Amino acid sequence: MAECEALRNIRHRNLVKVITACSSIDFQGNDFKTLVYDFMLNGNLESWLHSVDRTLDLVQRIGIIKDVACALEYLHCRCGNLIVHCDLKPSNILLDVDMVAHVGDFGLAKILSLEEGSYANASSSSIIRGTIGYAPPEYGLGNEVSTSGDMYSYGILLLEMLTGKKPVDPMFDGGLGLHSYARRALADGCVLQIVDPVFLSEDVNENCLISLVKVGVQCSNESPQDRMDIGTVIHELFGTTFASTS
Repeated sequence: MAECEALRNIRHRNLVKVITACSSIDFQGNDFKTLVYDFMLNGNLESWLHSVDRTLDLVQRIGIIKDVACALEYLHCRCGNLIVHCDLKPSNILLDVDMVAHVGDFGLAKILSLEEGSYANASSSSIIRGTIGYAPPEYGLGNEVSTSGDMYSYGILLLEMLTGKKPVDPMFDGGLGLHSYARRALADGCVLQIVDPVFLSEDVNENCLISLVKVGVQCSNESPQDRMDIGTVIHELFGTTFASTS
């Protein structure tokens, strides 16, 4: 029902499209309710990022990064209501036949008033929203959901797409995480050492990768006040020419 409430008045090329709803009785005589979406031929982003038999080049990943940013900008700024997705992660990003990304799974989404949208300090007794590794740290402290929470998830998603490493990768222990891993690489000038090795065979522009890693790091800062908002991300992504070669 939360998903229906969130989706009933929103339309965007980078969001899943609901075809119809089904309400019936299953074979055991229980209530059966489901939403039917457009079929996405290329599955979800998770299956591409961590597959042994298929991969995404940098141009494709930048396209997906931009698509997801456009979806968030619509949800946060342009859809009438302010909608916080609350569970942005690769398995909830679906890819159509043209590899255009569509954000899906609004089961945890929350509709906020404009005054609530960027406020993440109030205590809340509601359930923790999101997925371990992608949910912002303030949600674990019981703070209200906010657009800055989505921005944290977006930053982690972006860093995962660039490094090929999940935020719950076993290498991240002892206080090290995907954010600090990327932040240290930026500070040490060794971004090429942490990016997905598939990029190194493409002769990509190092400055392009550095720019993208910076966006991911700034979006995934621990403090909500230190994160980029989606408008700034859109400006960075679409105001920069990402050359594919050095």
